[in-house]
Amino acid sequence: MTHSNGNGNPNGSGVAPQTVQPGPEVRVILADSQAIYRVGMRKVFGPDSGVAVVAEADNLQGLQDTVQRVPADVLLLEGAMITGTANAVPAVVRLAPDLKIIVQAASTDESHTVDLYRRGVRGIIPRSISPDLLVKCVRKIAAGETWIDNQSVTWVIEAYRSQAGNMNNPRNQPRLNQKEMLIIAGITQGKRNKEIAYQLGTTEQVVKNYLRKIYDKLGVSDRLELALYCLHHQLHKNAAEADSRPVEIAAQP
Repeated sequence: MTHSNGNGNPNGSGVAPQTVQPGPEVRVILADSQAIYRVGMRKVFGPDSGVAVVAEADNLQGLQDTVQRVPADVLLLEGAMITGTANAVPAVVRLAPDLKIIVQAASTDESHTVDLYRRGVRGIIPRSISPDLLVKCVRKIAAGETWIDNQSVTWVIEAYRSQAGNMNNPRNQPRLNQKEMLIIAGITQGKRNKEIAYQLGTTEQVVKNYLRKIYDKLGVSDRLELALYCLHHQLHKNAAEADSRPVEIAAQP
């Protein structure tokens, strides 16, 4: 996980960030309603940046068509384009699950920031970000990291604590069936979906279907949050017990 402070320095010091050295080329889709920003970002992602703009979109419908058509690693998305459209990010995630999303926001607040990270965004950056830091952010996120500043870290942690506190109430405890507990057992053991599917005698897609249901029931957004939730609620112990009992996994959950 990469942290950046409000001044754009990920280490929180006064030292200027170094230029990212070129490496494997990162394919980026630009989604911005303002042509001047798209032109500027194309110049930032020059031949020495290790980043290539492979497609552009200036509205949500065009974006959805583009992510289905054009293979890419990162989506650089204007925050204003998704304002008032709560399902915009999940829709893109469904269409292109491997695409990593960065939102460029003119301003942020606690609820909006937490919501974006929960819906699958990997980084939130200001519109005024420096060119060097923008390239660094894109390359870090393409490599699988999360770009998050100190304030956002605090907001996300507090939101998780609040959610965990509510879940401690027995009345709020979600009910998980044995099939779901078997999937959770695999996750808490660090297994990949393919390994879990092989162990249970089913397909990887069926495991993914179960995982989506589990995320919805527990109010988590990814494997990391699921693992943290399980440790906090000792759910991994129940999952281990379920793992010792035989069960049939249906083709459709």
